[in-house]
Amino acid sequence: MICETEMPYLKRCVDLAAEALAAGDEPFGSLLVDSQGTVRAEDRNRIASGDATRHPEFALARWAAAHMSAAERASATVYTSGEHCPMCAAAHAWVGLGRIVYASSSAQLVAWLTEFGAPPPPVTPHPISAIAPQVITEGPVDTLAAEVRALHAQRHTPGA
Repeated sequence: MICETEMPYLKRCVDLAAEALAAGDEPFGSLLVDSQGTVRAEDRNRIASGDATRHPEFALARWAAAHMSAAERASATVYTSGEHCPMCAAAHAWVGLGRIVYASSSAQLVAWLTEFGAPPPPVTPHPISAIAPQVITEGPVDTLAAEVRALHAQRHTPGA
């Protein structure tokens, strides 16, 4: 269950998603928070560089593998503006990170992209549970999902 003290982490993810959009990237942002509630790392989408694997969730998994012990990773939480794609869900599971909390779901993203007439992603979105069933997930958060939708609308419907 998502508690009120976690909402600032999710809000920061939405802010990072807005930063990504302003930089010409897809609007996604994520935080890695340890078991004590300390933000250990954060990132936003950086695919405009030409490398479509530069998702924030993937970057945080790699950062965690390099900077945290296995026990620290297992007790950490990744907060994110959008549910992990299959690549990021796999990376999360492979490095042994703990719980994932997301503001908007893959199903919502697919529906929004369809609504906006945007092309589908090159990899079919699936729920994290279909890729990494052992990872505990929570989301979406309705109030923040509406903000994330607005960012995607801005990205995919010029003039919105």
